[in-house]
Amino acid sequence: MIKLENISKSYHTKHGTKILFKNLFLDMPLRQNIAILGKNGVGKSTLLRIIAGIEEPNSGNIIRDARISWPIGFSGGFNGSLSGEENCFFVSRIYGEEIKRVAEFVKIFSELEDYFYMPFKTYSAGMKARLAFGLSMALEFDIYLVDEITAVGDAAFQKKCRDAFAERRKRSNVIMVSHNFDILKEYCSLVAILESGKITLYDNIDKAIEIYKKSLNQNE
Repeated sequence: MIKLENISKSYHTKHGTKILFKNLFLDMPLRQNIAILGKNGVGKSTLLRIIAGIEEPNSGNIIRDARISWPIGFSGGFNGSLSGEENCFFVSRIYGEEIKRVAEFVKIFSELEDYFYMPFKTYSAGMKARLAFGLSMALEFDIYLVDEITAVGDAAFQKKCRDAFAERRKRSNVIMVSHNFDILKEYCSLVAILESGKITLYDNIDKAIEIYKKSLNQNE
């Protein structure tokens, strides 16, 4: 289970303090695929990063009774001065994985060839995404975090990504942010709607989408 207890998060901007959520409580059961819905700017991606441990809340506690990935494709944690291979070594050590196995998997999966041995800061955005996705697939997690499913590379590489992720989902679950309702229905069984700094969990995905659509219409 992932349990959010009294989580608050805000940012200081030039226009003042922006509060994303305040005193957030939520129990996310294991062995469930959960979608997070909310309008742009409400803090969905921030919430995913907090769940992953990449970002800290201003206050509150998070209980994680599972091995949780960083958001798939997220490359913000890579060291720009290290090569792709060295970044794989570094992450492997953090997760207690066999470094050569992980690096070899990512090298083959990412299709970066010689760039795999070059500094990460020299990569294009697409190359960074390939490395990040490959590393996500090289490690086994109980829960994979997905912040929008984006297409990476050509059609053949995209199919490889979909196939690899489908294989992981046989043994793991997902917490996903997406605006694509068809994808949410395909992947998820529960929906958490984030609105006005509060979050509500629904076990009927069609009803949750209907409620979310109504809230969008009311705010237009």
